[in-house]
Amino acid sequence: MKLSHFNFDLPPELLAEYPSENRDEARLMVLNRKDQTIEHKQFKDLIDYFEPNDVMVLNNTKVFPARLFGNKEKTGARIEVFLLRELNAETRLWDVLVDPARKIRIGNKLYFGEDESLVAEVIDNTTSRGRTLRFLYDGSYEEFRDKLTELGETPLPKYIKREVQPEDKERYQTIYAKSEGAVAAPTAGLHFSKHLLKRLEIKGIDFAEVTLHVGLGTFSPVEVEDLSKHKMDSEEALIERPAVETINKAITEKRKVCAVGTTVMRSLESSVSSNRKLNEFKGWTNKFIFPPYDFSIANCMITNFHTPKSTLLMMVSAFAGHDFMKKAYAEAVKEKYRFYTYGDAMLIL
Repeated sequence: MKLSHFNFDLPPELLAEYPSENRDEARLMVLNRKDQTIEHKQFKDLIDYFEPNDVMVLNNTKVFPARLFGNKEKTGARIEVFLLRELNAETRLWDVLVDPARKIRIGNKLYFGEDESLVAEVIDNTTSRGRTLRFLYDGSYEEFRDKLTELGETPLPKYIKREVQPEDKERYQTIYAKSEGAVAAPTAGLHFSKHLLKRLEIKGIDFAEVTLHVGLGTFSPVEVEDLSKHKMDSEEALIERPAVETINKAITEKRKVCAVGTTVMRSLESSVSSNRKLNEFKGWTNKFIFPPYDFSIANCMITNFHTPKSTLLMMVSAFAGHDFMKKAYAEAVKEKYRFYTYGDAMLIL
C-alpha cells in the first residue's frame, strides 16, 4: 500500500481542542470486523463488549512537562526547547528540539527561569531542529529534575492552537500513568475514568500494564509514497513478567486481549515469540505496522481517530482492514466525531 491510500478530507472543525467533560462520555464507534458492522455508543459502554478474564493492556507511561522556554545568551532571543530524551543522567545530557533552530549553534548557552537558575549549553547538532544540550545546575539530580518539572509546561500537540491551561496538566495524562518518560500522552487511555476502571474490575476484566515512552517519532510525518521506506524513530519500551503471564494465559484460553492504543499494540508486536506468544522486553522499538500485517497478540483494540497519512492510521487500517477503516472514517466525518488527542474513540473487535 502507498501513502496516498491514507489521505482523506478532515474538516478542521472536527479537531478536538478540549476533551469531553467526563472522560468516559466521549463517543465510541464500535467496529465488528467479523460482521462488518458499525455501532455508535459512549465510551463507558465498552464494558458491554468484554467478559470476565478478558484482558485490557494499558500503557502506564507518564507525560513529563517537556516544553521549556529559555533565552539565548547575549541576544536574549526567546527559544522553545522540547525535551525528547535523556541521554545521560550523570552528565545531564538531553536530546532536544529547538525553535527557531536557525539561531541555535554549538557553543550557545540558554538561560531558563526568571532567576536564570538553569542553564544549558548546546554541544551538538543532531537534525535540522535537533540539538544535544548539557544542562548546568547547582544541585542534586533529583533537584535538577524537580527544576525541569517546575519550569516545563504540558506539551500539547501543535494542532491545538489555544494556550496551555493549568487543567491540561491533569487531562493530558491517563489516570493510570505512573512511569515518567513520555513527551506525548497515549491518547486512547485518556478516555478511562476511575469509575469505569472500577466497573471493569468488578466485572472481572483483567489488566496488564506495559510501558512505551511515547516520543515525537510517533507523530513524524510519512514523506515517502513507498511505506516500506519509512523509518520510525525508536521509543523505549518495557514489558515485564506479570504482564506476559496475564496476556499469554488469555491467548491460551482464547479470550479477548485488547490493546488500549497504538502504543500498546506496537509494544506487544515488538516482542512476539515463535509460537505467537508474548515475551518479556526491555529496550527500544521502532516497529512500524502498516497493511498487510499479521497481528500475533491482541485481537481487539481501542484507539482514537487519527490524522490523514499518519503511521497511527496505517496501523488501524492494518488491524481493521483497509476498506472497513475507510468506511468507518467516512462515517466518523459524516457523524461529526471529534478527532485526535482530545477526540472520540473507536473499539475494534
